[in-house]
Amino acid sequence: MDLARTEVAAPASAPRKRGAAVRLGLIAVPVAFFAVFFAYPVAAIVSRGLKVDGAWQFGRLWDVLGEPDIRHVLWFTTWQAFASTALTLLIALPGAYVFARFDFPGKQVLRAVVTVPFVLPTVVVGTAFLALVGRGGLLDELWGVRLDTTVWAILLAHVFFNYAVVVRTVGGLWAQLDPRQEEAARMLGASPLKAWRQVTLPALAPAVAAAALMVFLFTFTSFGVVQILGGPTFSTLEVEIYRQTSEIFDLSTAAVLTIIQFLAVAAILAVHAWTVRRRESALRLVDASVTARRPRGAGQWALLAGVLAVIVVLLLLPLAVLVQRSFDAPDFGYYRALTSADGGVFLVAPIEAIGNSLQYAVVATLIAVVIGGLAAAALTRRDAGRFVRGFDALLMLPLGVSAVTVGFGFLIALDEPPLDLRASWILVPLAQALVGVPFVVRTMLPVLRAVDQRLREAASVLGASPWRVWREVDLPMVRRALLIAAGFAFAVSLGEFGATVFIARPDNPTLPVAVARLLGRAGELNYGQAMALSTVLMVVCAVALLVLERLRTDRTGEF
Repeated sequence: MDLARTEVAAPASAPRKRGAAVRLGLIAVPVAFFAVFFAYPVAAIVSRGLKVDGAWQFGRLWDVLGEPDIRHVLWFTTWQAFASTALTLLIALPGAYVFARFDFPGKQVLRAVVTVPFVLPTVVVGTAFLALVGRGGLLDELWGVRLDTTVWAILLAHVFFNYAVVVRTVGGLWAQLDPRQEEAARMLGASPLKAWRQVTLPALAPAVAAAALMVFLFTFTSFGVVQILGGPTFSTLEVEIYRQTSEIFDLSTAAVLTIIQFLAVAAILAVHAWTVRRRESALRLVDASVTARRPRGAGQWALLAGVLAVIVVLLLLPLAVLVQRSFDAPDFGYYRALTSADGGVFLVAPIEAIGNSLQYAVVATLIAVVIGGLAAAALTRRDAGRFVRGFDALLMLPLGVSAVTVGFGFLIALDEPPLDLRASWILVPLAQALVGVPFVVRTMLPVLRAVDQRLREAASVLGASPWRVWREVDLPMVRRALLIAAGFAFAVSLGEFGATVFIARPDNPTLPVAVARLLGRAGELNYGQAMALSTVLMVVCAVALLVLERLRTDRTGEF
């Protein structure tokens, strides 16, 4: 009997040991990647700023916080993030309802159009609004109105950028809520508003909170938009870190601001993780395809028309003005000027930035898919320990920690053997991949978790290796999600600016860096070339997104 028990127990313990080894193998590469290319550069620049003669100067924290200019930056960063979040929710929630509950011609194409601003580089967003509300912009020409010297330009640009976050995060859940629950409340005598407030709103609250926290995170760390539209008047933490690092060369102040931003972002992500867990565990969902219907009555048609008007004015008009400004010169003059370096802004013709960006984005996408895929596979395993689950939250940090700090940290930390990469082209795709990995993980994780664990266990019992289990069981089910993750990583990598502006070589600029350099110089030709390059970048991102939308399925999630 004891022998029999031993024979039965032995095979049972072997899969557990093999599962632990597989889990550690999957997570080892992502952990090493983030340790070397994220934690190490950030720690290096922070320690460089806060250490004097080998001793930590923590008193510098209070000195920096006591400066009136810094307190003003902290105050502006915080209140504009709250204002941007509130304004985005106010404008985008009706759009979330329309996309969730209404079925109308062109809905899928419009969904892709709505998402284009989110994957556009913030430099392009700032440029588009500069063409709309800045000096010589459309509003200036028509009515003599300029908003580029006011905070409203920044707030509207943030709504433009984050509209899709609310529509897809809240609308994706709204489409899967059973409408019969609200209909039942109305049959029992509740008014439409009361039924929505007491039935639908509590179910939507976690999704609304998650979307609000994401918008707050993106606006709290805003760089490109504020850099272009804020001018010398408005500055966020991210912009101030860039100024202290690249213009004043005060690493001590930059290090303090990096720590403050890191702590704030960590708190935001902790709240975000809590709301996501609530959303995943507290709701019963139905098939989204059965909840949408054509609008009924004048009120619903008016709501649809209002949302379409908002999309046209707020999302499409800035992009249309951007394109129009790029064609202001006769005979495609601004586009033809991109083929020449005679302007002195670049060592090479600006048009070469297109090829550079595409090459960097392809390499960054490959890195992001490999690292993010391994991390998602490790997080999917039910035997994942606390360390693995904690790593899930850490994967989001590159979206909130100062990209400027990461880029400058690359230059400081990765300049000695065996990681002497300071002069290597690989620095750019590595920095871009850091931003792409969270999107890969968030896209693949819901699909991997939906795969029946028993299929994997059955394949293992039949003798399949972990690699073969992945190839035969997981890969066929997540192939589309993998392609969508690659599309997001490509678009995000293409538009990365905060870190790339430090590490892109002058003879190999990327598109966002080239646009920023052109906008930083006076002259109509430089401005027109910036509009032309921004249009090219917008078209490339839009094409990638339209391909992504064709691949999207309901099972792949929204973001």
